[in-house]
Amino acid sequence: MPITPAPAANSSRNGAAEAILLELVDEDGTTIGTAEKLSAHQAPGQLHRAFSVFLFDERGRLLLQRRALGKYHSPGVWSNTCCGHPYPGEAPFAAAARRVWEELGVSPSLMAEAGTVRYNHPDPDSGLVEQEFNHLFVGMVQSPLRPDPDEVGETAFVTPEELLVRHEQGPFSAWFMTVLDAARPAIRELTGPGAGW
Repeated sequence: MPITPAPAANSSRNGAAEAILLELVDEDGTTIGTAEKLSAHQAPGQLHRAFSVFLFDERGRLLLQRRALGKYHSPGVWSNTCCGHPYPGEAPFAAAARRVWEELGVSPSLMAEAGTVRYNHPDPDSGLVEQEFNHLFVGMVQSPLRPDPDEVGETAFVTPEELLVRHEQGPFSAWFMTVLDAARPAIRELTGPGAGW
């Protein structure tokens, strides 16, 4: 899958998160400007566009990732398959597919929009704040994973029951349950009623 080239200001890695520009939005999701990534996440946070992806295998198990320890925000915690921020002017669907490829080395199959959710989640460990207008996507993963170790510390495919056990043991990202709950109708449509989502 071709990788969308990033503008120079957006080409830095985790260590220079402040150089990456995010798209600021109003409460309706309309673009109102841009801000540097780190400043947008500093308290009280600025509302910005984001995306969250939930990919499933053919058995209906959800692919989780544990964020790499070197990430500046929420390192070492479990979260959904992939999440991130579109570049200013980049379509959320394109951004989601791009980041799945960059982080996990696979192209999602049958990926579809699953609505949006707006939330405000402070992260007590880092002091950063997630003020996000989040575009949700669900789909399938049908190829072997090739995670980028700078982004992903570990992956796991889980059933709903296994997820409950993992979530109790933690730690998970502050936004995980919010985006999962918002995506559940689309997840059930993708995986079928027997999967238990």
